[in-house]
This record gives sequence, structure tokens and C-alpha cells, in this order.
Amino acid sequence: MRDPRCNLEKGEWDNCTSPTEFLLLGMGNVPSLQTPLFLLSLIIYLLTVVGNILIVALVVADRHLHTPMYFFLSNLSSLETCYSSTILPRLLASFLTGDSTISAQGCIVQFYFFASFVVTECYLLAVMSYDRYLAICQPLLYASLMTWKVSLQLAAASWLVGFLIATTFSSFLPQLKFCGLQAMDHFLCDLTPLLELSCNDTRVVTLLTFIISILDVVIPFLFTLASYMCIIAAILRISSNVGRQKAFSTCSSHLTVVCIFYGTLIIVYTLPRTPKLRQLNKVFSFFYTVLTPLVNPLIYSLRNREVREALGKVFRKALACTQSS
Repeated sequence: MRDPRCNLEKGEWDNCTSPTEFLLLGMGNVPSLQTPLFLLSLIIYLLTVVGNILIVALVVADRHLHTPMYFFLSNLSSLETCYSSTILPRLLASFLTGDSTISAQGCIVQFYFFASFVVTECYLLAVMSYDRYLAICQPLLYASLMTWKVSLQLAAASWLVGFLIATTFSSFLPQLKFCGLQAMDHFLCDLTPLLELSCNDTRVVTLLTFIISILDVVIPFLFTLASYMCIIAAILRISSNVGRQKAFSTCSSHLTVVCIFYGTLIIVYTLPRTPKLRQLNKVFSFFYTVLTPLVNPLIYSLRNREVREALGKVFRKALACTQSS
């Protein structure tokens, strides 16, 4: 939509400029909440980083976890650490200093990495669902189909597609012109709030964004959904209760993560950004950008027996070293 504040007749672009900085309105300007929000965000960030790095360390250190499933899990944990580090340090700084501005270059960089990690997670979750599909539905062919070479290629492709899609999205941003106060009603630089501020006719950009979103979100989601439909059908065909429980336990953690990630993602980007719903939209955005990376290591450590056993070994070794010293 063209902003009525801008006169875009030939030679009259002076009122529309490329801004040097944006004002992120965040979760609302409530001074009394700045300190509690800072402490809460700091605790979440520390737990997220420690939890995800711990999972990566466990997968590397324990040879029983040297399988494609845990290789993909270590990639997911690495991704979540990078994901949180793209958003939370900037948010913590704004809570601590009260300065909610971000430079235009910083905004583009934050959006670039944010978008690349979101797309990478979509494809990585699809790859993990494919791995579980082969393990449960094609167990005799699993070792020959999901080799280490294939695992490396699938993980690398997920990261590569994420950065390529983010590059395409980010290429739109320097072309946008803005009018008046560049106040963004969000706590991070996302494409939708930026387009709302733009004076340009954004219909073409919106259409391209819709098409790219089909490729980077909808297709991986449908692939993941189809994989789990096949998995559930295969589990239901197992005659013994013990066999069904064992088969389901191998994919329950991943299924939980998929439901949380896509559930909040779909709500955020389908919920209308009307004035009454914007605060609710930001709450769900906070959930999938900040809380989901924290929840993932908790889910995998609490619901996965092999991860719990590896964690127990580490604690026992640490305790033994402490006692011997």
C-alpha cells in the first residue's frame, strides 16, 4: 500500500528517505517492567545457550549418540544457539540501557540472520522427520539410505537453503523508502513490520514474499506432516504395545518440537496485524523466537532416554573427578 504521507510524484521523493535507524517499540514502553524483563530474558538466554551447547557436547562426546538422528539434533541445537544470539543480546541491551533504536544496517543484518535461521529450521525439521520415517517405515533399508554422506548433504543443504532464501528476502530491504517516524511495533526487525512502514508500493514485494514463503515454510511443513502420517500409520500396524511405545519414543521428542515451532509460527504469520491483535502477535512472536530455542533442549533431555543416559554419564564422571580431587 502507498503511504498517503508521501508524495511520490516525479522529483518529489524528498519526504521519503532511506532511514539511518529504526525505533523498536518492543513489548511496550513500561519502565517498571524493564528490569524484570531484562532478568527474565537474561535467564532464558543463558539457559538456552547452555542447554543447546550441552546437547552438542553430549552428541560429540558419547559414541552411542554418533548416529544420523543425533547428528541432526546437534545441528538443531547449534541452530537454536545462533537463533537466540541473533535476537536476545539486542533485546537485553535495550532493556538495560533504555535505548530501543537500531541502525538501518543493523536491522538488515538482524533480519538476514533471523530469516536464514527460521528457514533452516523448517528444512532441518523436515530432514529429521525423513530420518525418522526411514528408521520406522523402512528399517531394513535405513543403514543404506541414511549414510553419513547423505546426512551431511541433507544438513548442509538445510543451512544453504536458509541463507539463500534470507539473501533473497534481504535484497528487498535497501530498496524501501520510509516516511516520518520509523517506529517499528515489534521487538525485532521482521519483514512485515518493515513493509508496513514503507512508502513504496509493496504489492510486488508482498507477492514475492508469499511465493518464497510457500517454498521455505509450507513445503517443508507439508513434507514433515506427510512423514509423520506415514510414521503413525506404521506404528499403529505394530501388534505389540511394547513395540508401539518403543517406535513412538524414537520420534516423540521431534514431533513435540515440530508442533510447538510450526504452531506458533503459523499463528504469528496468519494472525491479522490489527491494532487490537498486535500485542498478541508479539507475544506469540516472543514464544517462537525466544522460548522455543529454550524448550527444545528440555524436550530432548526429558523425553529422550539416550540423551538422559549420556547426561547421567557426564554427571557421574564429573562427580567422580570432584570426589577424587
